[in-house]
Order: sequence, then structure tokens, then C-alpha cells
Amino acid sequence: MDRRVVITGIGGLCGLGTNAASIWTEMREGRSAISPIITTDLYDLEGTVGAEIKAIPEHEIPRKQLVSMDRFSLLAVIAATEAMRQAGLSCNEQNAHRFGAAMGVGGPGWGTIEETYRSILLDGVTRARIFTAPKGMPSAAAGQVSICLGLRGPVFGVTSACAAANHAIASAVDQIRLGRADVMLAGGSDAPLTWGVLKSWEALRVLAPDTCRPFSADRKGVVLGEGAGMAVLESYEHAAARGATMLAEIAGIGLSGDAYDIVMPSIEGPEAAMRSCLADAELNADDVDYLNAHGTGTVANDQMETAAIKRVFGDHAFEMSVSSTKSMHAHCLGAASALEMIACVMAIREGVIPPTANYREPDPQCDLDVTPNVPRERKVRVAMSNAFAMGGTNAVVAFRQVYR
Repeated sequence: MDRRVVITGIGGLCGLGTNAASIWTEMREGRSAISPIITTDLYDLEGTVGAEIKAIPEHEIPRKQLVSMDRFSLLAVIAATEAMRQAGLSCNEQNAHRFGAAMGVGGPGWGTIEETYRSILLDGVTRARIFTAPKGMPSAAAGQVSICLGLRGPVFGVTSACAAANHAIASAVDQIRLGRADVMLAGGSDAPLTWGVLKSWEALRVLAPDTCRPFSADRKGVVLGEGAGMAVLESYEHAAARGATMLAEIAGIGLSGDAYDIVMPSIEGPEAAMRSCLADAELNADDVDYLNAHGTGTVANDQMETAAIKRVFGDHAFEMSVSSTKSMHAHCLGAASALEMIACVMAIREGVIPPTANYREPDPQCDLDVTPNVPRERKVRVAMSNAFAMGGTNAVVAFRQVYR
């Protein structure tokens, strides 16, 4: 069944802000949330910068449910609740089985796992806390969102590292296109700013000591962040029937695997995903006005992605606007492309390209228009979001203005 899928609500929180509107305001102005980490006990680490949420916003989640939530689930529920509120939707006995959720995560409940290991191995505690397993499982965010919002349709978690949120959006679109649901919450959540995760990334020698500078010749690597982003996806017919405001439409999706290396990216996999996305959307390369790049701030990713973009878009690669918002909200792993979804939707809504912050020196190998430091006004009819993960799993989503 070929059903059009539209976005009727967005929600999010990360280092830039505690709702989608504040996140977009900071993105649009090119302000970076990367700073020294203060809320986590860190020691013996070379890099201690990140984009953290300094304070969780007020919410109405009952304490009885909070005790069974890891931080990444809490962030997911807050973002999902905001998105549903903007969409003007709620579940009841008549429609709950047609509402579902697909939640992307980069891994398990990092905080719960680290707390458990510390208490047992260092503090001499003999038993794990009762909710350790359900708090730490990767699918916990999807389950908690379902419980809090009453969703009884397709509900599942998606784990594909840095591409998880785009994979979740793709999976949610499939549920609607196939007629299994009318409404799906889709996005991602991650809370990786724990000692163990940062120590593991430090071992890869890709963490930047200062900030994230995608596509800049003086870049020094990745900066991690935490956050969540969610979108309410509806079939066009469902949204139109209730008179909903349609923020954007999912134009197309492209998925691929590198089949190359567990950490090093290839050009062929991302190229294939972008080409598949254009084909699914029935778009030409020159239809894309803005591309939100994966743009991690490593030499390997930035130069590979630039080369792949040139292969796919040809001469148009130099005409469309490109930027990496990871320069502002950092790399939030499973939540990254969910936050970048917010950037794409709002670029379409407001006609503003969010910049690549912290940019200082041109790299001859990254010679596209990466919108350095300053936002740019531009009519955006189609925006594309790239997500390329370790392991070579790639997911690209295209968004467009909604045409009645």
C-alpha cells in the first residue's frame, strides 16, 4: 500500500534546549552546546567535553514509573510527549491499536549498566537493583513511551549505532505504508555521557579535546552528546481527516550496508543509500535544497561523505546547502539523526539553513558549501538527512514540503 506519510508533531531535548523550539532557535543561530561535562563523575579521561542536558525539564511521569527508567528512556518519553502534544493527538480505547512507536537507540541503558557494575565490583553490593534488566535493555525506551502514551500498535526498538533514529523513522514509515498503523512515533534517544562509554570512545582515538569542527581542516574528532528527538508520523489521509497541521512529508528513504569494515567508512555504502533515497522519493538530484550531513568531525568521515555527495549530486553538490548540526548538539549516537530531523523539518518550515558551527579552516577535500558558522536564508522544498553508522549501516531520509 503506497500511503503518503506526514509529520504532524516534533519534540526533543539535548544540550541545546529542552524542547524542539529551543533546540531549533540555538541551531538556527549557530550556537554550540559543547562544553566541559559537569554532571558526570569523570576521571582518567583525555577528553571531558560533551553536549549534556544540564537539567531535566519538568514532566508528569509518575515516580512509580520513573524508578523503572534509565535516563535514555526518560529523555525519549519527554520528547515523545512533546511531539504528541504538538500533533494534538492522544490515545483512547478506539484508536490505541492504530498508534505505535519505533525508537532508535545506540545501545543499552548506559547509566544503569555502569551503576550496576560499580556497585557490585567496587562497592561490594551483592545484588543488582530489581529494575536493572528492564531499565538497561535497548528496547526500554520504546516500551516506556508505549506505556506513558497508551500506544498499543506496533512498538519496537531499533539499534544501529549512529543511524538508529533514521532506521527507526524508516521502519515507522513502513508500518504506515503497509497499513499496520495510522500513527507512529519515531525517533531516537541516547544518554552515553558515562565514564565507561567515554573511555571506550577514547580508545578509538577519535574524541576531540575541545569541540566538534565538521569539514574544517583543523578538526580534531568527535564530541559525544545526549538527547532525544521524536516525530509524530501519520498517514496523509489520517492527518487530513482531522485537520492537522502537517509540518513536512517523508519524501523517501534509502538504506544500505557497506559490507566493508566495522569502523572505517566506505564511499560506496553512503552513495548507495543516498541514491536509493532519491529513487524512493522519485526526486532528481537537483531537487534537494539542503543536506544535513552526517558530519562527525573526523577526517575519515568528512572526506568520505564529501566524495559520496559529489558522486550522487554531481554539479548540484556545489549548489545545494550542506551543514552538520553535530557541531552544535554533538554526536548523540542513537538520537543524532532524530535531532537532525528537527533541523530538516524546521529548515523547510522557516527557510533557514542551520550552519556548521566552529568552522575555521577550509579543507580542500571538503569543498562543498557547508554553511560555515552563519545561518543562511534559503527556500527549502526538499531536505535530506544522512546517517552513517559504525559497522557500515546507512540510513538516509528525505523530507519535503507538504503539497495538498
